[in-house]
Amino acid sequence: MPAARSVPPRGATAAAGRVEALRASIRDADYRYYVLDAPDVSDAEYDAWMRELAELEAAHPELTSPDSPTQRVGGAPSDAFEAVTHRLPMLSLNNAFSDDEVEAFDRRVRDALGIEIVRYACEPKFDGLAISLVYENGRLAVGATRGDGTTGENVTANLRTIGAIPLALPDGAPPRLEVRGEVVMLRRDFDRLNAAQAAKGEKTFANPRNAAAGSLRQLDPRVTASRRLTFLAYGIGEVDWVRHPPPATHSTLMDWLVSLRFPVTRERTLAAGLAGILDYYRRLGERRASLPFEIDGVVYKVDDHAQQRALGFVSRAPRFAVAHKFPAEEL
Repeated sequence: MPAARSVPPRGATAAAGRVEALRASIRDADYRYYVLDAPDVSDAEYDAWMRELAELEAAHPELTSPDSPTQRVGGAPSDAFEAVTHRLPMLSLNNAFSDDEVEAFDRRVRDALGIEIVRYACEPKFDGLAISLVYENGRLAVGATRGDGTTGENVTANLRTIGAIPLALPDGAPPRLEVRGEVVMLRRDFDRLNAAQAAKGEKTFANPRNAAAGSLRQLDPRVTASRRLTFLAYGIGEVDWVRHPPPATHSTLMDWLVSLRFPVTRERTLAAGLAGILDYYRRLGERRASLPFEIDGVVYKVDDHAQQRALGFVSRAPRFAVAHKFPAEEL
């Protein structure tokens, strides 16, 4: 943690060292806050670091970097979002609305693999906006919405304002890495936003998903920056695996993403067979209203990547995964 300073460092060399120290401390604080859910610095101390960093970058423009934490504040408005073609389509999942439909899914998987018990990775199905984050040489290059699965909208400037999204990755990350996940608005932040909207006499949002989508698709990134959005990773797209082999399972892939400082839900688990996944569904359903974010079901994925490849895809959905939806909540 950098020592507190009352007088800015003099000279380019000293300033450069201080800038790097501040950036490292701010990134570590972001990681502890968004990924570990264990903040260890006060808001006042964090804000002081950000102010000092902004002052140093203003005094030494040559030290400004696109991946600096100060660049999250949002740039100038744009006229429209450019289209982005996903190199690997962002597929949707087939839905299951009953235990019988989940049983049929599990039976198809077991029959195709020729095994009796399948190990599944179980996760909440977030009720937010699916996005793709492309990193090149460890730096966030492009962020896009899912769109129709083939073509989305370039919302990079807006995504850069979300503190949970790393702008730079640790050393050793693949030269090209596409991370996929969901932008969501936590319940507490949704309540704050609607209270602020109502106080200004402006339209309120119907639910956190609408608030997240509306906030992310603002043409002015400064509006997005003023809203409290967060991000949860749930998978990958295109990756250049030149430095190490890919993880063998979905669960180890999620652990690997955490090591790269991406936030991943703590509500994930591994379950064996039909009984295990239905038990997860019921237990999470009982806690649904108390979760910090809204979910509309759970997702079951065959954990083993070799088994996933053997199962393959049908139409625009994988055979190795299904979304088990919750009944609609009564208002």
